[in-house]
Amino acid sequence: MKSQLERIICDPKICSGKPCIKGTRIPVHIILGLMAAGEDKEGIKKAYPNITDDDIKACLYYAAILADEEAGVAV
Repeated sequence: MKSQLERIICDPKICSGKPCIKGTRIPVHIILGLMAAGEDKEGIKKAYPNITDDDIKACLYYAAILADEEAGVAV
C-alpha cells in the first residue's frame, strides 16, 4: 500500500499544495469527485489520458486514509 501513496504528492508549487497525482497537475479531489458522480475508470482515463488505473486506486487509497483519521466532523 505504501507504493500507492508514492503516487500522491503534495507540493506547494503544484496546485497550491493540494494532493495531486505524481507527475501531473491533477488533484486527487478531481478524480474522487468524478468517481462520486458515477464516472468509471475508463471515462476518467479518457478525460485524463496520462493517468493509470494505479493512479486512480492511489486516489481512493488516499481518501480511505483520510476518512480513517479522526477529523471531528459530524456526518
